[in-house]
Amino acid sequence: MDGHYVGRVSPQDPLHGMLSRIMVERLGVEHPAGFGAFRMRAGDEVYGYEERASGTRLVGKFFGHRFGWDRERAASKAGREFASYETLRRYHLVGSPHHVVRPLGLDREINCVLVLEYYGGESLSSAIARALRGEHDHLYGRLTSLAFYLATQHNRTANGTHVDFGTDLGYLGRLLDALRVAGRLGAWDVDEIGWLAQLWSLRPRMWADRQVWLHGDATPANFLFGGGLDVGAIDLERMRRGDRVFDVGRVAGELQHAFLRATGSREGAEPFIGHFLWEYCGHFPDRDAAFASVTARVPFHMAANLLRIARNDYVDPPYRARLVAQAKKLLRTP
Repeated sequence: MDGHYVGRVSPQDPLHGMLSRIMVERLGVEHPAGFGAFRMRAGDEVYGYEERASGTRLVGKFFGHRFGWDRERAASKAGREFASYETLRRYHLVGSPHHVVRPLGLDREINCVLVLEYYGGESLSSAIARALRGEHDHLYGRLTSLAFYLATQHNRTANGTHVDFGTDLGYLGRLLDALRVAGRLGAWDVDEIGWLAQLWSLRPRMWADRQVWLHGDATPANFLFGGGLDVGAIDLERMRRGDRVFDVGRVAGELQHAFLRATGSREGAEPFIGHFLWEYCGHFPDRDAAFASVTARVPFHMAANLLRIARNDYVDPPYRARLVAQAKKLLRTP
């Protein structure tokens, strides 16, 4: 199983009882023999659990630690993510090739744990790393699969309500506030980026599309790839209604960031970004019209993603300056 082995779950631990019940009642595993535990993500309270006899795996995501003694807030957050999985799965995003993992249990008394189906596969992060070592065709294939998945999710969940670009402006504003308060962006930069963002609000195209259910955190760690076109979506904590290009732009921004950080140049990312956008638009009746619409909106969302990355503690000042400069360049796109 992925992750670092940290030991066995004690039979006296309430979590053991919860996992056993899920195994028997939801997955049909009789007489569970115990569980090995694996830390899956550094910095996150996410663990994998493997039943020793059958090898059946589960994932536990704990919310309680985030909010101290505010158990109600933690339980609400966990419950909202549980409901997000159920919502997307009702759109038949189950099985091959498009799969949203199944939520299996929630217990507020066990540190607000959300138990999920385990989906094994290669992450987009891994595919990007392989491309940086020269395995370009592999990443092109993964981006084709991801474009198919996202287009399917977005198209199946579109409604008749126009997007509210004000929500995306507000998100960018919060990013700027966080950077300013942390001393990572000067007042001049904040004002300039804020002014550029407001210019985007005057463009009718930013308000014209219909809302879809967004993944909400379309980062490379949150998509897993199996064989063929199979894609599994995980981590729906930030799922919401909005402009499809929010998700598309985040993927494109992550690609640009990966190459900029690894090679010092964004140029290596451009063919992959173009391929991803073209493949995404291939799932619309008029591919050319869809491509024109998406590419006209995507620079704003790519810029927002670069600023989101710039907030992180691991980003050193010289690279943060490059991210901010590239975000400005994107926002200056006509």
